Amino acid sequence: MSKFILHWGEMGWRWGINRSVAQVHALLMLSPKPLPAEEIGESLDVARSNVSTSLKELQGWGLVRVVHVFGDRREHFETLRDVWEMFSVIMRERKKRELDPTLATLRDCAAEAKGGKVDTDYTVARLRELADFVELAGSWAQRAQGLSPAATKRLFELGDKVFRLVG
Repeated sequence: MSKFILHWGEMGWRWGINRSVAQVHALLMLSPKPLPAEEIGESLDVARSNVSTSLKELQGWGLVRVVHVFGDRREHFETLRDVWEMFSVIMRERKKRELDPTLATLRDCAAEAKGGKVDTDYTVARLRELADFVELAGSWAQRAQGLSPAATKRLFELGDKVFRLVG
């Protein structure tokens, strides 16, 4: 469990996610029951404030939700159990936070580059090529968001067969 939590934190950091946020997510993924913030902090040996900030971030992504446990007034937290649903949520959030703003910036830059004096045609062509790529990736992500977790899994399995077919 510790090895996975450390690794998930490291991978999160490489993907631009705070290490503690990713570690809290990893702990909740492996926990068979919802956990209160105090127990999360003790398990990871991190400050309560860090746990609170991490939980808010994960809730903002839609990856963690508050649950109430009978007989306990504290809030408990759990993450999505279905990895395919989790993948869809992460893809939706990354599209919203990364692809959409990048596409808007690329389009703005291409429009502004038209008025440039040096290598304008080349610059505009490259920016439009990048915008087309990001737009297509965003379109795929948008369509995938409408799929159920089971359909997302089937799409990946079908894609794996296509890759093997085309070599």
